[in-house]
Amino acid sequence: MIDLIKQFEDVPAVYPDAPDGLSTAAAAMDANLIWARIEAYTAHRFTAREVVWTLLGDAGDQFHPRLAPVVSSFAHHWGDEWDAVTLQSGPLGFVLPFDGTYRITAQVGAGLVPAPVSEAFRRLVEYMSEEDGPSGSSSFVSSIGPLEESVTRSPNWMARAMQQSGAGDLLRSYRRA
Repeated sequence: MIDLIKQFEDVPAVYPDAPDGLSTAAAAMDANLIWARIEAYTAHRFTAREVVWTLLGDAGDQFHPRLAPVVSSFAHHWGDEWDAVTLQSGPLGFVLPFDGTYRITAQVGAGLVPAPVSEAFRRLVEYMSEEDGPSGSSSFVSSIGPLEESVTRSPNWMARAMQQSGAGDLLRSYRRA
């Protein structure tokens, strides 16, 4: 059985562009913030970055990376120092040739952003850019003469934005690598 000791993921140099057709308020939001939130929710990456996994395993164990797609990788095994080792591919992931501690360094993320992910971005940014009352309030009442508008919103609306915007449903198939 493999024990994942730690995972370190670089922040990408550039995130994908925001999709077209956003409202003015949504287009003004920081697209990197939205992409970071989507990536925290999913196991897929759409821009390249380095990921380093340190793990402990036995000979014959197979390591399935938690992030996808893995574009390239190289591995080291700890003896008295880190020694390069070639890992073979197995049906479930990288096969460890012998017992011990491994460091796998990989380039993760590539390709075009699929349509469901672009739509999830759009839903999330539109939801987060809504202006229903003063920021941080749970209810707001505005009146002009006899007209009155009342808005009530859960205090954790921003924390639940992924689910309440519908973006989470679109990202369901991207949750696990």
